[in-house]
Amino acid sequence: MDASQIISVAVFVVALGLIMSEKVHRALVALVGAVILLAAHVVTFEQAVGHVDFNTLGVLLGMMMFVSVVKLSGVFEYLAVACARLAKGDPWRIMLLLVLLTALLSAFLDNVTTVLLVGPMTLTLCRLLEVGPVPFFLAEIMASNIGGTATLIGDPPNIMIGSAAGLSFADFLAYDAPAVAVILAAVLGAFYLLYGRKMAVSPEARAAVMALEPASYVKDRRLLAVSAVMTALVVAGFMFHAALGLESCVIALGAAGLILLVSRQSIERALAEVEWTTLTFFLGLFVIVGALTETGVIGMLANALVGATGGDVFLTMMVLLVGSALISSFLDNIPFVATMIPILLSMGSAGIDVTPLWWAVSLGACLGGNGTLIGASANVVLSDISRKNGHEITFAQYLRVGFPLMLLSVALAAAYLALRFPPA
Repeated sequence: MDASQIISVAVFVVALGLIMSEKVHRALVALVGAVILLAAHVVTFEQAVGHVDFNTLGVLLGMMMFVSVVKLSGVFEYLAVACARLAKGDPWRIMLLLVLLTALLSAFLDNVTTVLLVGPMTLTLCRLLEVGPVPFFLAEIMASNIGGTATLIGDPPNIMIGSAAGLSFADFLAYDAPAVAVILAAVLGAFYLLYGRKMAVSPEARAAVMALEPASYVKDRRLLAVSAVMTALVVAGFMFHAALGLESCVIALGAAGLILLVSRQSIERALAEVEWTTLTFFLGLFVIVGALTETGVIGMLANALVGATGGDVFLTMMVLLVGSALISSFLDNIPFVATMIPILLSMGSAGIDVTPLWWAVSLGACLGGNGTLIGASANVVLSDISRKNGHEITFAQYLRVGFPLMLLSVALAAAYLALRFPPA
């Protein structure tokens, strides 16, 4: 390894250690790490900017502003009370409903958008039932990443893979969705054993919830109607943004601007609701991971994954699945998948059947995001929502639950791929 590679790896490892220790705010760690890489000339300013995913930042900013306006209508309280009544005040049934809703939305919406919509509902429900929201948030984080794995548009790596390999929306439903259904059921079972069977609410709290009228929580009926229409447009926009020739951030920022105009709400108030520390963290993290890409470290990892199998397709499939998941637990899966695509394309040009390998990378890169608190955007955003409302989710706390369940998910994905693409 040359000096630039050593420095980029050192900055990443130290930054990860500090984030895990939680002795320094992760946004500050990411920002300082990015500055060190620039000051050490590991990357130029232009290269650093080139690795910042402004589409992701734009989606985050736009949807945070959008949700800040929507919630003024009382829609989240309305949905929360309706959900609680449907579940008859039972906390496990409520978790089940929220997890299924999160997974379904994440298959068709950006994961960050999904957790921004579901998070406020969860907080309201937990306040009504007088239970802690952290188990709900942990389940929703995992459901978001699992659900996003099921479709072409559910997670950015799938969009990239679909474009490079010529795979359609129907292909992802045929190959990824069955695995996702099994994995989601297994994760729900694990959450029942970890939390569900222990959840209990007082008879008084349950009776109080069942006595509530959802309609009484609507604060602004005009804004509620506007929010419903705008949310439907946002969903359609995210589903068809590629066909429209628009980036996701254009949909999100456009929705934020339009709802502010129509509802006549204050943009200053909306901007005050934005989680600026989350955006700062992602900004710095993109530069740190970008340095690993720029210096060739991620390329070395990808080549090592493929080279370790001696060209055996089945073994390569399994190595790619596990390797993609482990790497994506700690690194942004987008640059990793971007590095893998030309490698797989070149293997295909050499006459190797790479179809199983595309699905291995898709499942591994998307499911791997559940491994750590920084493994995916949804993890960071929902944990920040939790922290802002007085319920800290530490890196270690998440790791104890997320990493084992990520390994369980990958094991199930491996069994599925082995059945779908058995060794020759």
